[in-house]
Amino acid sequence: MIQGTSSGAGKSMLVTALCRILTNKGFKVAPFKSQNMSSFTYKIENTDKVIANAQAIQALACRATPDSNMNPILLKPIGNSKSRIYTNGEFLSVMEAKDYYSDFVLDKGLRIALDAFGELRRKYEIIILEGAGSPAEINIQKYDVANMIFAKKVNAPVILVSDIERGGCFASILGTMMLLNPSHQRLVKGIIINKFRGDNTILFPAIKKIESKISKPFLGIIPKIDHNIPKEDSLDRDSNDNEIRQGQKERERERENKNKRTYPQSIKKNDKTNDHQEATDQSDIDIDKEISRFAEKVESSINMDHILKKIIG
Repeated sequence: MIQGTSSGAGKSMLVTALCRILTNKGFKVAPFKSQNMSSFTYKIENTDKVIANAQAIQALACRATPDSNMNPILLKPIGNSKSRIYTNGEFLSVMEAKDYYSDFVLDKGLRIALDAFGELRRKYEIIILEGAGSPAEINIQKYDVANMIFAKKVNAPVILVSDIERGGCFASILGTMMLLNPSHQRLVKGIIINKFRGDNTILFPAIKKIESKISKPFLGIIPKIDHNIPKEDSLDRDSNDNEIRQGQKERERERENKNKRTYPQSIKKNDKTNDHQEATDQSDIDIDKEISRFAEKVESSINMDHILKKIIG
């Protein structure tokens, strides 16, 4: 499972890269995110089911057919602490956050996610799980079925990724590990630094110090990689674009059908009148090639041999 020290650390993109790297090595791979909150959804072909767009792109990276089991719980925020809840790709109800946490997620939600994961396990050799936000959000840790609760249930080894571009990378790594309970700390098998610019040798003294404190190996330093793969989280955008989008957020929700994001032909964009996406033919960018290019750069920046032998096994 890929978890992050924060939202926007690069979890989705790292999962996308690992899906393509392992698929290229001959494994039958699938992505999985037990619970995703996203306004960008993908309608599975020949069905009325939807999953988060990120998992559809990750399926493309696996050269696999998108499946509702890849994202069994989807929350589409609608404001005022309410979300439209989809389970197994189908609309369930509108819930307020407090009701979702108190009445749904630990009982019905976790069971739905475990069942979906079990279905994927029967069909695929390797499943790359993606966490959500940070596992160290102590106010919701006991409800957090997207991170350590789920990882422990399925005994998934965890790689923790941290975004160095924003600053505070080493403090966030150390702080995250300190805020995890011991059984969850043991699930963490390594650390990856993401979005670094410059000579990475300057990081080595800090890495050595953090390794001595947490007894976890650093598995790579991924550079900042420009790409044209659709990004789901606005926090993953460059700063100028993020500032613009923050000011336009509400208006964009009202006119999602005019959204300018570019998707592969099989990935579709939202329509304001539907809970799923209408088909679009925007093939200016070959997303499959972009995924391959991105994955190659990631693979050259991480200790893939260690991941294969010591983590995936």
